[in-house]
Amino acid sequence: MSEEIEVKLTQLSHGGGCGCKIAPALLQQILGEAKEKLPYPDLLVGTETSDDAAVYRLNDTQAIIATTDFFMPIVDDPFDFGRIAATNALSDVYAMGGTPIMALAIVGMPIGKLSVETIRAILQGGESVCKAAGIPLAGGHSIDTPEPIYGLVALGIVHPDRVRKNSSAHENDVLILGKGLGVGVMASALKKGVLSEEGYAQMIDNTTRLNSVGSVLGGMDCVHALTDVTGFGLLGHLLEMSRGSNLSGEIHFDRVPLLSAALPLIQQGIGPGAIERNLESYGRDIHFADNIVHWQQRLLADPQTSGGLLVAVSPESVDEVLACFNQAGFAQASVIGTMKSGESGVWVS
Repeated sequence: MSEEIEVKLTQLSHGGGCGCKIAPALLQQILGEAKEKLPYPDLLVGTETSDDAAVYRLNDTQAIIATTDFFMPIVDDPFDFGRIAATNALSDVYAMGGTPIMALAIVGMPIGKLSVETIRAILQGGESVCKAAGIPLAGGHSIDTPEPIYGLVALGIVHPDRVRKNSSAHENDVLILGKGLGVGVMASALKKGVLSEEGYAQMIDNTTRLNSVGSVLGGMDCVHALTDVTGFGLLGHLLEMSRGSNLSGEIHFDRVPLLSAALPLIQQGIGPGAIERNLESYGRDIHFADNIVHWQQRLLADPQTSGGLLVAVSPESVDEVLACFNQAGFAQASVIGTMKSGESGVWVS
């Protein structure tokens, strides 16, 4: 008797990775007044600036970081899916300048469509990342869902004075991006069956690399603002930094690190629908120079899953911060622009 062939993970989901996020403009409508500052003095970071995680002060030397992130499969290999989802979730702790201390699993699986072995492999992928981060995966919650969903509740610790918000950039700060762009494009190509083996390896290396350098950056006075680039693309997350800091962000496309395998794909028009939703959501706050062509605009709006840290650092400390990235294995970390005084928004040349 022939064995039944199990359906591919990406065929069970209508989206994948951080491309599943609700578009930023719609999310803003949904949240409404919930984005206002909440009246809790020890809540150092809430929803008001769309930051990466909540931060609550416990005492004069300790604050707890709390975040959650989960999504549908971006790849078909279950172990890789688990690794990517867990790495992405822990990134929000690092993006606040903190250190993870514990995680809980969020598991939604279509029981009857996926084998026990496949589901176990997804969980094992997440466990392997937590082990690499030096934290326990101490429990979680699971439900039977139409589409596979996996992620983490991630908890971290940080000194209250070392919290790095996305809204605290200074005028003339230099912008550094830690990872190359193109994950959403490559994931779309994978689903279409046109991503090469080399491209897949590049995507996995990028999405499973922990942004643990954020813990180091949080202890550096020269680092004024931190965030990670995920579902809203580089433009969307820089726009959040710009609005929160009441500054304008200026970037140069030829300095932005790109994943080489994504370049020919985006030039062929391949990419997730979230790119167009992102671009539409930005509205008039994104300004492209005449030399920035359509595929370049789309790549800057590409939703990244487990993307790189975006850092606003004082100009005299750029080399020191780049050295931290390089020592942590982020070879593509690059200076991409500057924060300037003026109208909130992003200018691309």
